[in-house]
Amino acid sequence: MWSVLQYVLGLRAMGHAVHFLEPFRWASSTQRKSFELLADARYAQRVLSAAGLDGQWSFIDPDTRVSYPRPYADLVDIARSTDVLINISGLLSAVEELVQLVPIRVYVDVDPVYTQLWQEVEGVDMGLSGHTHHVTYALAAGFGGSRVPSCGVHWIRSLPPVVLRHWPVARPRRNGSVTSVGNWRSYGTIIHDGIHYGQRAHSFRPLVRLPSLSSERLVQALTIDPTDYGDIELLSDSGWVLVDPKVVAGTPQSYREFIRGSKAELGIAKSGYVVSRCGWFSDRSACYLASGRPVVAQDTGFSNFLPVGAGLFSFEGVDDAAAMLQALCEDFEWQADAARRIAEEFLDSKVVLGSLLERIGAVP
Repeated sequence: MWSVLQYVLGLRAMGHAVHFLEPFRWASSTQRKSFELLADARYAQRVLSAAGLDGQWSFIDPDTRVSYPRPYADLVDIARSTDVLINISGLLSAVEELVQLVPIRVYVDVDPVYTQLWQEVEGVDMGLSGHTHHVTYALAAGFGGSRVPSCGVHWIRSLPPVVLRHWPVARPRRNGSVTSVGNWRSYGTIIHDGIHYGQRAHSFRPLVRLPSLSSERLVQALTIDPTDYGDIELLSDSGWVLVDPKVVAGTPQSYREFIRGSKAELGIAKSGYVVSRCGWFSDRSACYLASGRPVVAQDTGFSNFLPVGAGLFSFEGVDDAAAMLQALCEDFEWQADAARRIAEEFLDSKVVLGSLLERIGAVP
């Protein structure tokens, strides 16, 4: 939710009128219910209301064009009066007739490498067509010279935005835990030209002995299937502390408090990001940095584009990761200040979204 809210709240803070539209299949179900009675819908309403978006959001069933709370005719009017569409992960491509009413249509790829491989190798329509611009979180041009296809489009490189006002600096916690949040597996491995583009599980296993090399308490809020009992046992026996992300980070508010209550982040990336050297940088890590929490992140090639060594550290292997964890403890308060400075200079939504609007020709 936060990866979406950074765009909505960031654009509003810049003075733009924003309407949030989400595809949500419910009206065609054989268990058909009114939208407001669905548990997911009630949750979404609470989140959007807490974000100050009352009256500025709608959900639409792509199969039936039934929408809530605005009728479909209102959404057509909104689309016709809209200057720019920000289509995150192409989800709104399912309502193409609304998308095409907007003159500037921006596809935002938040999962680079996999988006391109699904489209070109797996034959999955990722909704890339019909857009005037394509943006990716892969900072390396041409995906780092890897074999990942470009899908025949020009990719505009961008960092993930973070709305600093919603992520104020928290007092440094020298004795806190080094944490992160993520999925053990998000989907299956893709093999292309003999290269395995895997998941976080594949990146994690070579790092499993890290707790024995560091004095830090390493806590991971991992969504990990109970049937992966071998991996769970291996992580626990190796000294990793596993917590349930639904408990500690299951809402935008608790997610923010989990990050702000941490000492720092240890970010372990999907192996596809790492082997491709695509330069992906996590929107989660952006939130840690904005909160004044140093980040030690597995290098995907982002170290060629962001300053590392103060507030933000990159690592290659397990010994390197241990050394970086030790480095962040040296003058920790200074490291925390450096983390926030990186967020202010490179990740502030005003900077990221302002640059993006300029590059797509949406501002004079």
